[in-house]
Amino acid sequence: MRKHLLTALVLAFSNAAFADRAVIAKPSDPTAARHVDLVIALDTSGSMDGLIDSARQKLWDIVNLLGHAKPMPTLRVGLISYGGTDGYDPARGWVRTESDLTTDLDSIYAKLFALHTSGGDEYVARAVHVASTEMSWSKEANALKIVFVAGNEPATQDPRIPVTEAISEARNHNIFVNTIYCGSETAEEAHGWRQAAALGHGQYASIDQNHVAVISTPMDAELGQLSQKLNQTYIAYGALGAEKSANQAAQDRNAIASGPAAAPARAEAKASSLYRADDWDLVDAKKSGKKIAEMTPAQLPEPMRHMKPEEREAFVGKKAKEREAIQKRIAELSQKRDAFIKTERANKAVSGQKGLDDALSESIRGEAKSAGFSF
Repeated sequence: MRKHLLTALVLAFSNAAFADRAVIAKPSDPTAARHVDLVIALDTSGSMDGLIDSARQKLWDIVNLLGHAKPMPTLRVGLISYGGTDGYDPARGWVRTESDLTTDLDSIYAKLFALHTSGGDEYVARAVHVASTEMSWSKEANALKIVFVAGNEPATQDPRIPVTEAISEARNHNIFVNTIYCGSETAEEAHGWRQAAALGHGQYASIDQNHVAVISTPMDAELGQLSQKLNQTYIAYGALGAEKSANQAAQDRNAIASGPAAAPARAEAKASSLYRADDWDLVDAKKSGKKIAEMTPAQLPEPMRHMKPEEREAFVGKKAKEREAIQKRIAELSQKRDAFIKTERANKAVSGQKGLDDALSESIRGEAKSAGFSF
């Protein structure tokens, strides 16, 4: 059975993260944040426009899935593209690192929208090798380290690195390798992708990369409005402030452009603790321990430079309270939105349409609980 990209990623995350718990140390403090490092490797050869579009539409759903986990993970995402020709080095097997692992989810989303397809050779093994050796993976003993590689050509065609060797290398770093084959389950190439996932202690899925399940809800419009209001609570500071504030707004526009479900999902993600901006926003920076009183006027935005120290503290505190109120409303609406989507999917499943997400969510919850998470 074919699955759309969200189904494939969620299923792969669920199985990969918890399928081999023997290599993951149990945290001494079960309430402490656990690190989740997630690298997505996307085929950018000429036929993969649908795959990239699906990733653009569904990234925030993956973030929101992890946002329901307790203890709340510290999430970093990395992005690799492979199989293209424009700007790709043949000596590296037509593989390009778009972004190292980062908590800056807006930067990852921007990289997704910068991808475009071109002809090339698709070397799955080389993509896995680059992911294993060139990403700054967490050193935490209980970190979950996960790679997803998606494409539509045989997984064994790399002339230099056998896929078994690349996956063994990843497993030596306690990285789970999950494969997403963009094609029919019955295709001859599917067998190699399935074997690669088994070797990587991960999950295999076949998908129709051009299919994306989209369910609009009555909550979407208000969530979009609240996302914009949320931006007004950010106080850009330092050398990165103006650039990252502009990128936040740009990725809001990209989410709107990618499809009707992406913008409300992004609003939910922005309201969660997984969306971090402490390197450019004073509200988050203060929560992370930065002392506003110790900052020079040049580091502060123009309206704050001429304020007294107590006025600066009050200004940041006011924005923090405004943000908390908006986040609370987004959380309420998101909960209603999730319930609406669950009902709609159940109805579609009854009528013969695909509706596997509820079952997948139950599976994720069960397996995550056995590994120390709760939802």
